[in-house]
Amino acid sequence: MEVRICIDVDDLERGIAFYVDGLGLKMNRRLGSDWAELTGASSPIDLLVNPPDPQPVASSPRIRTYERHWTPVHVDFVVTDIDAVVARAIAAGAKLERPIQDRKWGRMANLADPFGHGLDLLEFQGRGYDAILQPEA
Repeated sequence: MEVRICIDVDDLERGIAFYVDGLGLKMNRRLGSDWAELTGASSPIDLLVNPPDPQPVASSPRIRTYERHWTPVHVDFVVTDIDAVVARAIAAGAKLERPIQDRKWGRMANLADPFGHGLDLLEFQGRGYDAILQPEA
């Protein structure tokens, strides 16, 4: 099974600029004037232009908005130099929502992209998540 990540944006060029310049992804191809495929992560990321909508899903009273919003699904990007990536992401329009945190498994930064979507940057250190589950030998 292949996993593709789809991210709604209201401006394709601004979305490409953020995810390429800010996070280091690569523009792979355009699939129309409202769709771009980015690569450079373990799954392709599709940026899809969708305007703010009073009701994007008929069965839901919620609206699509590009202000900061919360959803139980978000994307984590594993990076090797979290300080540098945070700086690039902020320069490209992200907001750092809390200071970079040190964890047992490494470091984490919580950000919002320019479209209000939450995302995390993770920098694994040592044994990564295995540090949580297994004592050191």
